[in-house]
Amino acid sequence: MRHTLSLALLAALTVGTTTLAFAADKPAAADAPAVADKDFHLPPLPADAHITQSATVDGKTLKYTVTVGSLPVRNEQGEITGEVVFTAYTMPGKDRPVTFALNGGPGASSVYLNLGAIGPKRVNFGVEGANPSDPATLRDNPGTWLGFTDLVFIDPIGTGYSRALVDDKKATELFYSTDNDIKYLSRIVYDWLVKNGRMDSRKYLVGESYGGFRGPRVTDYLQTQLGVAMNGLVLVSPYLDPAASDDENVSPLPWMLTLPSIAAANLEREHKLSAEAMAPIVAYTRNEYATALMKGRSDPAATEAMIKKVTELTGLDPLFVKRSGGRLETQAYLREVYRAEGKLGSRYDSNVTAWDPFPYAPRQMTGDPILNGIIAPTTTAMVNFVTKTVGWKVDARYNALSYQVNRLWHQDKDANRGSVNELRESVANDPGLRVLIAHGWDDLSCPFMASVLIVDQMPAMGDPNRVQVKSYAGGHMFYARPDSQSQLRADVEALYGVK
Repeated sequence: MRHTLSLALLAALTVGTTTLAFAADKPAAADAPAVADKDFHLPPLPADAHITQSATVDGKTLKYTVTVGSLPVRNEQGEITGEVVFTAYTMPGKDRPVTFALNGGPGASSVYLNLGAIGPKRVNFGVEGANPSDPATLRDNPGTWLGFTDLVFIDPIGTGYSRALVDDKKATELFYSTDNDIKYLSRIVYDWLVKNGRMDSRKYLVGESYGGFRGPRVTDYLQTQLGVAMNGLVLVSPYLDPAASDDENVSPLPWMLTLPSIAAANLEREHKLSAEAMAPIVAYTRNEYATALMKGRSDPAATEAMIKKVTELTGLDPLFVKRSGGRLETQAYLREVYRAEGKLGSRYDSNVTAWDPFPYAPRQMTGDPILNGIIAPTTTAMVNFVTKTVGWKVDARYNALSYQVNRLWHQDKDANRGSVNELRESVANDPGLRVLIAHGWDDLSCPFMASVLIVDQMPAMGDPNRVQVKSYAGGHMFYARPDSQSQLRADVEALYGVK
């Protein structure tokens, strides 16, 4: 059950010990900013660039301004330790809310939410049949949220064009660790609001994957430390509770999290996937499946019945399910489900496949089909958009997904407890805060069942509908499917109170 390196998950996270101070604390001279590491000789980032664009959505023309720019991160001495690059889409209008967007990794830029999910333009990626070499053409995004909220996409240090101005050892301490990651990103939200005169706007945060881990923590930190209250929080395929996948030798929980997603993929292959079809599967997982796993060898009849039911739900070879004891390890399943075709399924959506270049190896020897396929189109599209369309001329590499940041990320005990505590606390802190947790049924990196169980254990705190879990056809990037993206936007509009 252990998760491999992915956009959502990693084996190493840490809490750093250094307290950061930021841009508004101690401004340096604009013409000669003090850099923390004097050995760094990077060319300065360009000044903020702006361009006016339009998109046609639902028959309406949205005219908006794109701004690509940067905000500094400073240490306690007022020296710049890093620069965070953002892409903002704003429209004129009174009382427009603003939404801040973060992806995950750690090591992922915000391009996936920007050019895939909610920005005004999108590029094709993450679905069956999408090839990395296809033209990275931007088109109007019918699922954009720009019609009802301004959008600010934030690239954490080491991703996109954002960068540390200190060496890797210091950057790991300041940026690539759980606690300090939350602190400096929260302050970036604060600094953008101040810089743009938007402190009085309604404010929302959307986080995908490990960005969903960040979401509740950033919200809680903004509420309690920086004095910024979010009106709503949208968590897309969030990684909320890493510890839930531990102890697979005794606890039934790790297997309970993934069985419904594997069953959903089978239903989709049979063209039978729906909320109504998923309801009895979730009920079975909570009850008979969990009970049979807990009984183990003490009840052979229950085990036999469970293996038969799991075979029925998943459509897998009965011998494979039997030899697995009804406990379907994710990577084994992803090889088994398409083995006869010589293909692999993706952890992010097992119905998105690629050829297996090593079909006779004892274990998977290549990367994930979706992960390997999304870097080229998203990188090409974003580099062209930033440097050509917007005209923010930067001489640097764009990191859609930085494996270096992922490797440098520390391991710490705080990260493994997840963000469930902060989710509960931020909801308790503000009776006006509303939360939507959105998942694809077929996601095995951050399975929807985890969020269902997490929310069901939360106290109602007044209105139980303030925190909702919604699931859609597709996987980790379910928004790559037009119908699921449309359903997500409708649910988000309800959260925002759009009339």
